[in-house]
Amino acid sequence: MPADYADFPSYDADAGERAWNLWSYIDARDGAHAIERALDVAPPGFDTFLIASPDTVMSRPNAELVAEVFPDVEVRGKLGVNDSLFSTAKARRLLGYDPQHSWREAR
Repeated sequence: MPADYADFPSYDADAGERAWNLWSYIDARDGAHAIERALDVAPPGFDTFLIASPDTVMSRPNAELVAEVFPDVEVRGKLGVNDSLFSTAKARRLLGYDPQHSWREAR
């Protein structure tokens, strides 16, 4: 929620506090957009999609966060500076999910 965005910079102090979801978040408006797209275009039946914002809640770079919190995990591929560590490629491809809201723009 946009009202929560003011708290996001404080998360930088303790990378472990938000590591449970790899520093991810979803703006409620983009979450509603994903549901709307699923209702409009998804075929009948059941499928799963990961819905997340395209960036993290952290100002600190992903490489720094991962090295600090998950030092023994092998990193494969590029992490991006603040890119979400969750892939929404399937939702983008099949639903046309296109998040429009970022906490970085709301500051």
